[in-house]
Amino acid sequence: MARTILMVLGVILALWVLMGVIGWIMSMVKLFFFVGLAAVVVYLVVTLVSKAAKSG
Repeated sequence: MARTILMVLGVILALWVLMGVIGWIMSMVKLFFFVGLAAVVVYLVVTLVSKAAKSG
């Protein structure tokens, strides 16, 4: 009986940790997406400013 209870608790703990890890990974992906988006915006602004300076 104790073995069954411990096995059920182990499965619940494993699922809880798995959901936490999935949440951490999704947060990291979201962070990388926003950092990459900011880098693209900065790149475009710098490119447009440098082209405007050359033409003017």
